[in-house]
Amino acid sequence: MRRSRQVDPAASPISQAVARASQPQVQPAAASRLRYVLIGDGDSPHLLKWARALQPLVELWICSSRGFAPELARLVPQARRLALDTDPAHGGGNIALLKKAPQVARWLQQVDADWINPHYLTSHGTLALLAKRFGRLRGRLIASAWGSDILVTPQRHAAYSWLTRSILRSAALCTSDSQHMTGIMQQLGAREVLTFPFGLDSLPVLSRQPKQPWLCYANRGLEPIYQPQRVLELFAAIAAWQPQAQLLIANDGSLRPQLEQWVAQRGLQPQVRFVGRLSAQQQAEHYGRAQWYLSQPESDSVAVSVLEAMAYGCIPLLSDLPANRELVHDGHNGWIVPADAIDLDQAVPQALPALQARAADIARQNRDWVQQHGLFPPAIRQLVQTLSSR
Repeated sequence: MRRSRQVDPAASPISQAVARASQPQVQPAAASRLRYVLIGDGDSPHLLKWARALQPLVELWICSSRGFAPELARLVPQARRLALDTDPAHGGGNIALLKKAPQVARWLQQVDADWINPHYLTSHGTLALLAKRFGRLRGRLIASAWGSDILVTPQRHAAYSWLTRSILRSAALCTSDSQHMTGIMQQLGAREVLTFPFGLDSLPVLSRQPKQPWLCYANRGLEPIYQPQRVLELFAAIAAWQPQAQLLIANDGSLRPQLEQWVAQRGLQPQVRFVGRLSAQQQAEHYGRAQWYLSQPESDSVAVSVLEAMAYGCIPLLSDLPANRELVHDGHNGWIVPADAIDLDQAVPQALPALQARAADIARQNRDWVQQHGLFPPAIRQLVQTLSSR
């Protein structure tokens, strides 16, 4: 029987586990710590975040398909790191990386890990599976899905689907950041899935600066999968109804030139600003001032940027995806913008006034939800406790 531990905004088993893990824990002696290997992109902030949460709890080793970001290199001693110096693509076709499997197998034989945890299953998951079989390793696999490796890539080609199924079926445990993705992983053969958001390191400190009522903020990548054109269309409808509305667009991407042209053609330059990639401090300032957070991807799992926006008291206006519905109860703590809402000029005045009237209550509610369900370190502590019991 397959078991799944899933997130539920109202009352979830994982939230109870996270609450338990949030309580002070007696740390195990160093000699009894699990020997734990991460396999992934050492330049990725995603892998860094996992490493930061795991490092105090386990004896951590890391194999990177590329090199290592400076902070990750400082976190894990060189003796516990292996850099493969390849350049993998998330979309597949990573033959150069897979050729490293014998080298990784030899390294893992020396490490003799208890648990081997690849991140992004199409590339690093395949590498870990090959290395485990080449090396006949005792360590068990934890398969950690990011999103597109489950929601997109397996549907692109039968070979990717077969690889994904093989990895999931070989894993003693999988991790997922949304109920929706967990369900698909189980359909693909995952035996047990621990489900928790790729959440925040801590709850942010709120500024005393009041919210700007019609300031909108968007910071997803300016790439087709995030549908930034839809974000602009949604804002244009807001601005037509509330002329004082403003939109700040952070981040960057291949679509930026045509998006800026679209804004210019419609005379929205006084209200829309493109500011590019921002520092964490700059992001925090904009989250703090914005009343509304706009995110309209065509495919997504639970996004950390949405959790950040909720933690800062923004009202999320999200695309109609299963993972977004795990965060937003439509009309209660945000708006799920219907995919077929062609006439946004009519839909916006119908949806937003009730939310604006309850803005302060929604801000408190969303922040409380993130505190209870969306913090990352307590979830990782629970993961390590689960592994230690096996």
